[in-house]
Amino acid sequence: MKFAGTLLAGILLWAAGAALSSAPRQAPSPKDVVAPAIYASFDPVGRGSQFQLAVVLKIRPGFHINAREKSEDYLIATDLRADVPAGFQLGDVSYPKGALHTFTFSKKPLNVYEDTVTLRVPVTALPGAPLGAQHIPLKLRYQACSTEICLPPVTLSLDAAFNVAASGKPAHGEFFPKE
Repeated sequence: MKFAGTLLAGILLWAAGAALSSAPRQAPSPKDVVAPAIYASFDPVGRGSQFQLAVVLKIRPGFHINAREKSEDYLIATDLRADVPAGFQLGDVSYPKGALHTFTFSKKPLNVYEDTVTLRVPVTALPGAPLGAQHIPLKLRYQACSTEICLPPVTLSLDAAFNVAASGKPAHGEFFPKE
């Protein structure tokens, strides 16, 4: 009797495992597909100087996001916007070129970002910029897709944090190549 109970429990566990393994995989949250990180080209940033913010987007393997220059009207382009606090001026965001890839759901190759991409934002700390820890709120909007599905568009709230001092010092050279 004890053996039959153990056997029945084993069969039930096997059946549950088989059902779970054959169930369709659940799509990730759109917020979990891109992991953004922000770096300033100076630490600290000097008052009255120009610097850059690098917004590095690490895209989950198996997914892509639409490039800024979208290849079809219906696509949602990657977009970065800032809410500029007093004492700072922002230039235009520099978006990298995407790569053309063909997917089963489109007859035409699409312009997308995969793996890791870096968006750059030129910033000027005005002569009267506040000293100490500063923040520039950013909004990153994108739509992530795999070869099978497109997730709903999402907007992430990001925070570009940096320090302002009387003079600055270059930092994070790996994201800011010498030009």
